[in-house]
Amino acid sequence: MEAYCVKCKAKREIKNAQATTMKNGKPATTGECSTCGTKVFKIGKA
Repeated sequence: MEAYCVKCKAKREIKNAQATTMKNGKPATTGECSTCGTKVFKIGKA
């Protein structure tokens, strides 16, 4: 799965992806950028 990395300014593969739920109950995925290690976040199911 890919998410946009703000530091790299490009879509990168998510490392250590974890499924989470936002406050409004919708699914999301969090993890780290595979290149720089910055935290990335993507709304939607994994």
